[in-house]
Amino acid sequence: MKAVQILGDVSSPKIFPNYSINIPEIKDSEILIRVHAAGITGDEIIWPEPYASATRIPGHEISGIISALGPDYDGPLSIDQEVFAFSHADRGQGHADYVVCLPNEVALKPTTISHAQAAALPIPLLTAWEALTDHAKVKSGMRVFITGASGAVGMMAVQLAKKLAGAHVIALASPRNHEMLKGLGANEVLDYNVSGWEKSVVGVDVVFDTVGGEVLAKTWECVKDDGVIVTVGDPAPDWAFGGGQAPESAQCPNVRYVHFIVSPNAKRMEDGGEMVAAGSLTTVAVKRFPFNEAKAAWEYAQKRNRGEKAVIDFIEEN
Repeated sequence: MKAVQILGDVSSPKIFPNYSINIPEIKDSEILIRVHAAGITGDEIIWPEPYASATRIPGHEISGIISALGPDYDGPLSIDQEVFAFSHADRGQGHADYVVCLPNEVALKPTTISHAQAAALPIPLLTAWEALTDHAKVKSGMRVFITGASGAVGMMAVQLAKKLAGAHVIALASPRNHEMLKGLGANEVLDYNVSGWEKSVVGVDVVFDTVGGEVLAKTWECVKDDGVIVTVGDPAPDWAFGGGQAPESAQCPNVRYVHFIVSPNAKRMEDGGEMVAAGSLTTVAVKRFPFNEAKAAWEYAQKRNRGEKAVIDFIEEN
């Protein structure tokens, strides 16, 4: 089968399209998916996981058709069904003609969108859902401040904060995206290019930061004394993964702060897929690349403010 590999090391990675990789075998309750399209997370090229993998195949978001089921699989899915999937951070290997997934990583693809659109959906959907529901515990009427709101995760967070919790949403983004974000449900929009934006957002219940770095640091001025800051900024802050306390917590001892890596959740993908099919959830815009342009696809995915999510077509659709 054909697959994308990341060769070299993290200091000098090389995207390599390989046409002679063995098709993986399944066991137990695993699911083999024939990949039609795979989404790209540009920052994965600096993650340690691809370099620790024997195959060097990246990719966690895919859409395709079930090719085979393991002997112990007893779930609701069946061969030839169209599905989309998100494999755990330490599993990946989705940038290939075939990928092995676990039952909790796979859900039926919404019939109203293409495989390319479905392949761009899992990480934004699951990250926003987990951040707002599990970590921030957003409830109706809460004021939620979302940074990087025009990005894939941010756009999904704006919508889910409104639809799942009825929150008051404040979105930080460039002016060219303000009308779009209002259309998705944002109550207020701020321009991140304006110096001192952090002074105009005061006492929010929740910060959901998708940017990290200096933007994350500034949000400590926005959150209320007993609020919560949830971040998925990459690279992660120094305090993530047991790295100690955030320096800002000395002045804000009652603010809870969390960094997390999203987990698979087939039920949320199923529910989110139903919302997409019903027209109540807008998907991320995609830029599609054929397999032989994998290098260009990865270069595009690493650009900031690109407006579309890069997807590689393994089987080209009309």
